[in-house]
Amino acid sequence: MAKKRASITDLAQQLNISVSTVSRALNGHSTISDATTKRVVELANKLGYQPNSLAAGLRRGRSRMLGVIVPHIDGNFFSQVVKGIEAAASKAGYHVLICQSNEDVAHERENIETMMNAQVEGILVSLSRTTREFRHFEKIRKRDIPLVFFDRILEGHDVNAVVLDDRAGGYRATRHLLEQGYRRIAHFGGPQHLNIYKHRRQGYEDALREHGLPVLEELIYICDMKMEDGTDGMKQLLALPEPPDAVFSASDFTLVGVLETVKERGLRVPEDIGLAGFSNELFSRLTEPKLTSIDQHCELMGRSATKLLLQIMEEQGQHFAPRHIVLQPDLFVRASSQRQEKPGK
Repeated sequence: MAKKRASITDLAQQLNISVSTVSRALNGHSTISDATTKRVVELANKLGYQPNSLAAGLRRGRSRMLGVIVPHIDGNFFSQVVKGIEAAASKAGYHVLICQSNEDVAHERENIETMMNAQVEGILVSLSRTTREFRHFEKIRKRDIPLVFFDRILEGHDVNAVVLDDRAGGYRATRHLLEQGYRRIAHFGGPQHLNIYKHRRQGYEDALREHGLPVLEELIYICDMKMEDGTDGMKQLLALPEPPDAVFSASDFTLVGVLETVKERGLRVPEDIGLAGFSNELFSRLTEPKLTSIDQHCELMGRSATKLLLQIMEEQGQHFAPRHIVLQPDLFVRASSQRQEKPGK
């Protein structure tokens, strides 16, 4: 059985003094004698007493806590975003409470209740893949808790947000494949109600049209962006009378499944088929061949979202139009798409 944590009440009872006297002594209040202060501090050290800073903050009307809701912390992207959030929050004197929705809107609703019960002073959210409506976030607004979205937002809602220019990322990845001589480029995309997947597809289509190529629905595979989706989808695409000669995937995870299937069929990458993904996951540098991918500046997104949230918290009570910060992507060219010798990043 875990040992009970000593409380300020325990100190007061053992010393036969009031709780308020113990509190003042621990805080070095000038009205408390040196002798009493010494007795309190010695007993506190003996019992291993630690002040409950959260409770103290709540009594002052401040929790010094920021809430963060992410779909998951698997892979590089969200873990690095959280790293950026924690760095910016800590610098400003805040702690961070992190919850995962596990790509489930029901869990996302529970996460919101957890945040409000913890009396966080502001909330940062990246939506789950299954979130299609905004009603559960109205609870946060009604409580006047500042709210900032990052990476994933719902189309049609004007909210404070920090996002990547996903359309530019999709365009750059597809244009690169076209410059390497690929012409029948397939696209693996995620749920189109989410901004990131919708815009990455738009960038893909923009690049094709710019090069005078049609957008063919038979080459577009919409899925949940899991590795097994890449496996299943690529099997379907390779069964077409005219299979693709390249793939741009809106997720590196899905692209790994694509790569696995391509290799099983005896196709060479990049000679027979070129591959480009999105998110620049750590494993993209460990596959054979290494995967070309779009980098999303994860830590910068986390820091930027936190700074925007803190700014909104400082301005609370004032009314401003929702603010959008848009970060620019980088393309990291690796062996999976370099069919021709071209300089790349």
